[in-house]
Amino acid sequence: MNKRIVLAVLIAALTLSPALIFAGGQSEGNVIKIGFDIPLTGDRPKVGEGTKFAAEMIKEEINGAGGLDVQGEKYMLDFIYVDNELKAESAVQAAFKLIEQDKVLAIVGPDGSTQAIPAGQVANDNRTPLISPWSTNPNTTLNRPYVFRACFLDPFQAPVAAKFAQEQFGAKTVSVMYNLEDDYSKTLAELFKAAWEDKNGAGSVLNFESYGNKDQDFSVQLTSIIASEPDFLYLPCFYNKVAMIVPQAKDLGWDKPVMGSDSWGSADLVKLSQGAVKGYYFTTHYAAAGAVGETKAFIDAYEEAYGYTPDDVGALSFDAVNIVLKAIQTAGITGDLRADREAIKDAIASLASYPGITGTMTFTPDGDPIKDAVVVQVNDAGEFEFVATLQP
Repeated sequence: MNKRIVLAVLIAALTLSPALIFAGGQSEGNVIKIGFDIPLTGDRPKVGEGTKFAAEMIKEEINGAGGLDVQGEKYMLDFIYVDNELKAESAVQAAFKLIEQDKVLAIVGPDGSTQAIPAGQVANDNRTPLISPWSTNPNTTLNRPYVFRACFLDPFQAPVAAKFAQEQFGAKTVSVMYNLEDDYSKTLAELFKAAWEDKNGAGSVLNFESYGNKDQDFSVQLTSIIASEPDFLYLPCFYNKVAMIVPQAKDLGWDKPVMGSDSWGSADLVKLSQGAVKGYYFTTHYAAAGAVGETKAFIDAYEEAYGYTPDDVGALSFDAVNIVLKAIQTAGITGDLRADREAIKDAIASLASYPGITGTMTFTPDGDPIKDAVVVQVNDAGEFEFVATLQP
């Protein structure tokens, strides 16, 4: 079957099941406006690219079929992408622009927690639904009824990662290295340290080393870690930093396991690290290698359109956009922007169960999905290969 037909069937199935997207209430004619607050420039442009590409796949299929059916009426989708440059202040400005100037019904993004936390506050204060595909920090949705996410949370990711590492590596000690200036990395490092010490006792975390956003030489931290002889190294760092840290560690003589977090899950990880990450593990949201069913249909269509396998943020964005679309279909559109935003928020919050391509999820009253995590290993071919499912 033609891959575009497969994708059209997949999108139709997902938007007719619990799935949603953000629409622009005060639209011209039958047009739904959805805003995207994403990093298209900065240190991690691949993140924003993954969100945009997944969204464009959905938009092209739905508009090509005549629009989104909202309670018997067809609406064309208009997606507005604003570059937040991977900066918190730019993410805030982008949120204000989308809400006040573009008058979108809802916002997808930001992806990273450092940007999603402040942008989420803007959305909540202005009563505009926002869903982050990839922000795992608890503060993103905390006490914010208009803010949601499509991913699991770090208080879940940290302890299940600690449990897996202990069993997989037979480890008793660990060293941790993280980005002090990144909310995601710092919080996850602290949560992992607490979970590890709870299992293995005080002092079982031999090093708790930090670095800054602009650092490129990690030899001081790595020399200290190697001298301590931990059983493995935990790196809850974004892929662009992992691609620098791991080769430097190997050059200094590191030959033990390394485990990472979902921030490793970029299509650029293996290339940027020149293959140094092969054999290592990380917790993530889905495994592309060996995927089946609707997940495989998405991957095949994405690869045909863009020439590479979609990473975590691409898959999560596909779910996030479809979650919003379904919410619009459920809530309907009246033309009253404030009322429509409120109704879409309520539709997401009342979502009982959504069978996404990154797993089935049920939203809590805090806007967080209950869902499984997976562990993948970077295999010799540079693919992210499924190893285990980690359940809440």
